[in-house]
Amino acid sequence: MTGGNASAVCRSGELDAGAVDRLLALYGVRRQGVAADLPIPGSYWGAPEAGLVGGTLHLRPDTPAHSLLHELAHYVCMIAGRRAGLDTDAGGDDDEECAVCYLQVLLADTLPGFGASRCLDDMTAWGYSFREGSARAWFAGDGRAARVWLLTHALIDTDDRPTWRLRS
Repeated sequence: MTGGNASAVCRSGELDAGAVDRLLALYGVRRQGVAADLPIPGSYWGAPEAGLVGGTLHLRPDTPAHSLLHELAHYVCMIAGRRAGLDTDAGGDDDEECAVCYLQVLLADTLPGFGASRCLDDMTAWGYSFREGSARAWFAGDGRAARVWLLTHALIDTDDRPTWRLRS
């Protein structure tokens, strides 16, 4: 999925790899780098989007930072049974997908040099579409329902901090 000014988004190769690995480890996920000229295993949309197979997140240096966070958030938000057989398609319903989008924004603040504000801008530039228009407007508007979903499943606390738990 791309659109808008997709060339301006932050790429995973610009992030501190140690910070990415530490974030992934909090959820029991490992990063697998992919050479710049190869397809990305488990990528639902195709390269350069991140791919997810089991507990392994596949990405290239040109993978958008928001994409790696989106796939990580899918891993966090899905039920254990789906996680066990995960290969490319995370599945889930619309409420879960919205929760994934909301959580990826919160997780962005854990990555030095990226952050929630940049994540929201990059999501809009990449072509995420929300009824309110921009990702920023969605986060402040309809995104509130996604926040409730995350709270209900104990994936964030009331201060919007991740709890570092996986949905059971």
